[in-house]
Amino acid sequence: MRSVRFYPEAWPLHTAFVISRGSRTEARVVAVEIEENGVRGVGECTPYPRYGESEASVMAQIASVLPAIEQGADRAALQHLLPAGAARNALDSALWNLESQLTAQTLWQLTGIAPLSCISMAQTLSVDTPEAMAQAAIGHQKNGATLLKIKLDDHLITERMVAIRSAVPHVTLIVDANESWQSEGLAARCQLLADLGVMMLEQPLPAGQDDSLENFIHPLPICADESCHTADDLPGLKGRYEMVNIKLDKTGGLTGALILAQQAREQGFDIMLGCMLCTSRAVRAVLPLTVGAKFIDLDGPTWLAQDVEPALAFHCGVIDLSASQ
Repeated sequence: MRSVRFYPEAWPLHTAFVISRGSRTEARVVAVEIEENGVRGVGECTPYPRYGESEASVMAQIASVLPAIEQGADRAALQHLLPAGAARNALDSALWNLESQLTAQTLWQLTGIAPLSCISMAQTLSVDTPEAMAQAAIGHQKNGATLLKIKLDDHLITERMVAIRSAVPHVTLIVDANESWQSEGLAARCQLLADLGVMMLEQPLPAGQDDSLENFIHPLPICADESCHTADDLPGLKGRYEMVNIKLDKTGGLTGALILAQQAREQGFDIMLGCMLCTSRAVRAVLPLTVGAKFIDLDGPTWLAQDVEPALAFHCGVIDLSASQ
């Protein structure tokens, strides 16, 4: 018989995190602990209001399946007990972690994926004035970052991007508009980004308006984030996006994310790997998917004033796993 605990946590950020939808000063997560035979597995999710989630709604979903989980429901059963989303991710991650503890195998071993010792990733610049974003870019470059993810809203696009590119002419840039643009003027903005050497544009249009990208000629790859949650979304993205951003809080955990990654590759999509504002617990759960991803955006814990213990070894633009294998 298993026992299950779940509870909300708030993790203050060291700096406000600003995107097109607003500003945040803390990461609010829900943690799940599943104990079996004296061994405990832990998972974490970040409820996301954009997807109609809150801490209360996520905990209600978890509570609704507690009897099944306590009676031994496995990851396969979980896929039918809850829809894809944050609640299922927390439970799925805890079940993976529990199996890892019970079998004395790493998550890499359980998934059959050869482990990495070092993961290169993006460092995110949140929305700010052109001058502030340029200075932040310089700071990240000096600290070793080689890939920057630029958050933009619908204002000062040219000013911000020109300032950043002038400040860091040799750093690889990708851009995330978080659904804040419209189809009108999109072609000109894509050309601006391409002219500045930007390597990818993420989710420029609101999810549900993807038809505007049908047969849209664009000079740089476009990645689906809010428009892609699970493998079921892939058919509607063909001919509109070249890449999909996989996040466990969208897929409902690593179990669904592995399926999405496999089917996305089979259908010709490149993979980006992302996360919400979270602790190292959440990033550990997604690490096997870093293999083969074109862009990795797992810097959520680097925004925290203090991370969970034990924390992953984050450096600017790098996760060092050499001491944790």
